[in-house]
Amino acid sequence: MTEIATEKKWPDQALTIESIDLEAQGVAHRPDGKVVFVEGALPFEVVRANVHRKKDNWEKASLLEVLQESSQRVTPGCPHFGLHAGACGGCKMQHLEASAQIAVKQRALEDNLWHLGKVKPEALLPPIQGPSWGYRYRARLSVRYVVKKGEVLVGFHERKSRYVADMRQCRVLPPHVNAMLMPLRHLIGRMEARETLPQIELACGDHVTAMVLRHMEPLSESDMAALRTFADKHQVQWWLQSKGPDTVRLMKGALGEPLSYALPEFGITMPFKPTDFTQVNPHINRVLVTRALRLLAVQSHERVIDWFCGLGNFTLPLSTFASEVLGIEGSEALVVRSGENYVFNQANRDKPLAPTSFVARNLFEMTPELLRQDGAADKWLVDPPREGAFSLVQALAEMHQQPELRQGWMPPKRIVYVSCNPSTLARDAGVLVTSAGYRMTYAGAVNMFPHTAHVESMAVFDVS
Repeated sequence: MTEIATEKKWPDQALTIESIDLEAQGVAHRPDGKVVFVEGALPFEVVRANVHRKKDNWEKASLLEVLQESSQRVTPGCPHFGLHAGACGGCKMQHLEASAQIAVKQRALEDNLWHLGKVKPEALLPPIQGPSWGYRYRARLSVRYVVKKGEVLVGFHERKSRYVADMRQCRVLPPHVNAMLMPLRHLIGRMEARETLPQIELACGDHVTAMVLRHMEPLSESDMAALRTFADKHQVQWWLQSKGPDTVRLMKGALGEPLSYALPEFGITMPFKPTDFTQVNPHINRVLVTRALRLLAVQSHERVIDWFCGLGNFTLPLSTFASEVLGIEGSEALVVRSGENYVFNQANRDKPLAPTSFVARNLFEMTPELLRQDGAADKWLVDPPREGAFSLVQALAEMHQQPELRQGWMPPKRIVYVSCNPSTLARDAGVLVTSAGYRMTYAGAVNMFPHTAHVESMAVFDVS
């Protein structure tokens, strides 16, 4: 007698997860069409969930039980990850296999481009990936002395909370920094100022680890001595911050070479200070710069503008190919620093860099007049903050729609846009394609922050 297979019956309240959003919430639909977001659930799982928030069109729920598990579910690599109270909020996707995480981010990029910008790339770039652990060379660690427990906490905040998680390890930090978390707790616990030390900012270079200690009252001699002892033992360079960012100073007596990172493919070394903006993930940054320049395909006779140039992370590599480069940045301080980095590299190379200059400009108030003032360029590299480059692309669109504004100025033939926010990239892409005479030839995701919901990406625009 042949056994007839029957479809498995689930409880009436079971939910079938269809997809996952960037908050790492599984997305399901009830029979009436209402969307249910389930924390901790993965695509293709069947789950039971506890609804804790209801609106007309959607509900939010927490995971109670996985009835059918996804093949992409993995055991989190960190004991502090989870949905429970007190869990660290630094990561959201450790329960999802690493390659599946990048697929989610690629899909988020494509969805944003289409739904927000009404554009689709002609071709998708392979995602840029790197190490899943030990990648986070920059971090802002909160510090709190818990009087009732008589101990210090150092780490990220708990999930959806202002409290500091009780972290004893963190695998996304470099191994040598991970090993310092407990010693840091013991150090601060012994300091007289332990109740007025709210934050430690971490910045790792290729050879130096710097920590910026925010202190809200002057440090005693004994506290300074404790910091020096810790620095000698753990090879840390302490910087002190008494008030705002402009008060950051290298601790008196601190030794060691300056912070820097290398871009070896271009023969470039980038000195930086611990509060300067640098990419969190140096492994990905090297690949990012290489791909951006390959896609820009700069020729030796071309002039290039690097918008939102920062310290010159793209500008100086561009100077190894172009005939002339202009770096434009909103911060006067970063313009000075990028100029210093150009001089430093020019003095330490066998082959000179192309003539390169840097100017400060409010890039959120761009106009066609300012575009003409900065001169025409054959290629653009655009790397804005999360707010995007709307004013810049809008000015470019005005130049395209009103030829009389150009007065001999020509738009760039190609733009490579590096983004840390898919929604503002989508908005700006919509302007470039529908109003500025470009087509989107390529786009792809960049996994700068594995295990988190953060999406970085890159897109290429060519004149139609």
